[in-house]
Amino acid sequence: MKGGAVSRVRWPAAWVALVCAAFAFKALALIDAMTLWSDELYSVGKSFQPSYSSLLAMLREVTHPPLYYSLLWFWGRWLDPSAVSLRLLSWLAYGLGAVLISRQAWALAAPAVAPRAAALAALLAFCSPYPVRFSIEGKSYAFLVLLVVLALMARRRCLQSGRSPIGLAAYGLAPYALAVAAAALTHFYGLFLFAAAALWDGCRRRWALASVALMGLLPALAWIGYASAYLFSSRSASWIGRPDLALLEDTLARALGPWPLPKLALLLLLLWALGRWGMERTAVEADQTLRIKGPRLLDASGLGLSGLMVLGVVLLSFVKPFAFSRYFVVLLPALVPWLSVRAACLPLNGRGRALALVGLALMLGLWWQQAFAALDSEGGSREADQFRAISQLTADQPERYSPRPRLLNLSDRMELAAGRIQRPVSSWGDDDALRTRLHRDPLPEQIWLAATGPDAVVRRRLKPLGRELEAAGFRCSTLTSAPRFSQVMQCRSAASPSGDP
Repeated sequence: MKGGAVSRVRWPAAWVALVCAAFAFKALALIDAMTLWSDELYSVGKSFQPSYSSLLAMLREVTHPPLYYSLLWFWGRWLDPSAVSLRLLSWLAYGLGAVLISRQAWALAAPAVAPRAAALAALLAFCSPYPVRFSIEGKSYAFLVLLVVLALMARRRCLQSGRSPIGLAAYGLAPYALAVAAAALTHFYGLFLFAAAALWDGCRRRWALASVALMGLLPALAWIGYASAYLFSSRSASWIGRPDLALLEDTLARALGPWPLPKLALLLLLLWALGRWGMERTAVEADQTLRIKGPRLLDASGLGLSGLMVLGVVLLSFVKPFAFSRYFVVLLPALVPWLSVRAACLPLNGRGRALALVGLALMLGLWWQQAFAALDSEGGSREADQFRAISQLTADQPERYSPRPRLLNLSDRMELAAGRIQRPVSSWGDDDALRTRLHRDPLPEQIWLAATGPDAVVRRRLKPLGRELEAAGFRCSTLTSAPRFSQVMQCRSAASPSGDP
């Protein structure tokens, strides 16, 4: 390849790498900008246990399988447990997962378009709102994406090898089984995905692949048996509603950012414009090749089996709801390579390439602003929670009560580890603790109540505690310094010498 041709290849690759690095390191820079929200604090409470046996006992009473929380437990033995160390594990998984998704797109594409497909996959995996959102969240989603792409890569290698089942056993089935087992033990959507993979491959008489996938699911099925008392109770996933159009819109919003339906309409308009004015009219052969490879790409990328999983999950959720927009991040390792390869194969003319680049640049610009909106302290709160602000406002107060005291105690623990507060004077108590305190003399001169969440939810949560205090002769006022999505109330005894609040 001559020098000019090499430069034409290297400069676009360098720009793609620069953009991906900018998104990744912007996320890293914001790793501690926002409060831990309730699910992240639950991760703290589950994982940073004094012993591993305590961890397993607690995980028996939660919705998710144990691998991610076990990894966090060991991670917390290596690094000091803190909000930064919690989220750093997700950021590392996000970066490695995005690189592997790009590598998967390269392997699925024809050699002539492989660099273009890999570049598009890298941009989608590093920069789109779904992976960015979970890149610095102390939950299992980024780790799940990493494990799923590892499993799909092992499956693709088996499909592309053309080997006999005996040859496959030595070539790629063991990595596939291990990755399937790890994904299923990380999140039950990993189990659902590879149960669909076993069905998909079994229907195509790929008995070796189907059998290995089923064997990989056995540890997760054993865990379901261990935790069955909770998992099959009415408490499990009780916050999830039945599927509706809001589920679709919320999933699209996580994938595309705010206003997903108008964006989707613009994308469809762009595709129509490319088809109308941006295609090479003489590229009939390339188009035919694309149509021939389409079904094979659907299979090898894992998008077909992913669609089968979505269909099964949505249908079953009308009986027992468990279709939740956050969980569909499991589709990224199949969808992104498939979409990137299909886009890379489009026979664009000069006008089409210019139009596609403009559309891509506009989308990346929107994502740069919108994907980080919920991760930046200037953007408000994380999932309508403000535990950090409450911990900082009340750390030096002796009498503190909340409808969710466990989460606020965990928030105090993380704020203390970060050095943002001194050791709290007292722990948070719940409504029972408040009731007990009000029946013990002498009564305190002031009591603090706090809750976080949407305004209507906060008012509903604090109302019973406020009534208890009013009945005991306290008068409450709300602190105006508390930020949005939080409410802190200072309640003073009517007999207090400090006077009215």
